[in-house]
Amino acid sequence: MATFIVQGRFSADAIKGLIAKPEDRREAAEKLFAACGGKLKDYYVTTGENDFLVIIEADDGESAVVAGMAAAAAGTVSHITTTRAWTTGEFKRMAERAGEVIGAYKPPG
Repeated sequence: MATFIVQGRFSADAIKGLIAKPEDRREAAEKLFAACGGKLKDYYVTTGENDFLVIIEADDGESAVVAGMAAAAAGTVSHITTTRAWTTGEFKRMAERAGEVIGAYKPPG
């Protein structure tokens, strides 16, 4: 399974709803990502440019995009970004592979 970081912002309607009836949105996020074929690992409410950050596992990025589209269609989130994340061990293997093929690349000029 691959790891993805999904960030976004709550809409004004979502904020109004959370103030009117405060709730922990983790369960709703877990159900959404499960329905899309992913698994929620962590859910954070954040400050700054984004209002939330979730970390999910999925076979591919499609699950994260589908979940984001569904939430955005409900009008409660916007400005969704999805980033693929690799462990340091995975990145080390990629660097090793790059070292094996580096001679196949000819720089311009």
